Amino acid sequence: MPYIEAKLTVTLSENQKDDLQKKLSNSTSTVLSKPKAYIMTNIEDNKSLYMNEKKLDKGAYVSIKMLGNPAKSSCETLTKEICKTLSEYGIEGTNIYISYHPAELWGWNNSMF
Repeated sequence: MPYIEAKLTVTLSENQKDDLQKKLSNSTSTVLSKPKAYIMTNIEDNKSLYMNEKKLDKGAYVSIKMLGNPAKSSCETLTKEICKTLSEYGIEGTNIYISYHPAELWGWNNSMF
């Protein structure tokens, strides 16, 4: 809580994946005031993403699922942070989609938050 899933068209080394997950976790923790200890991240590289019926050479889809409903202004700030981070991997903001999925119920470690 939150769970961050990033699907990228580019291929990343393990070090780059580690670096990216840290940056995504840090931004999410800071902007949404969520503890890093509970953030789970999934980085999937070398995916086929299409926009306007054309395969993207460099593109990304990021999905963030979280407990609670964040303010739109927080999502706007986090969107800017994520786009800035992904630009370091050669991915332009015009080729990035980010979706936010608030949840009322979230289980962990045999119980509910």
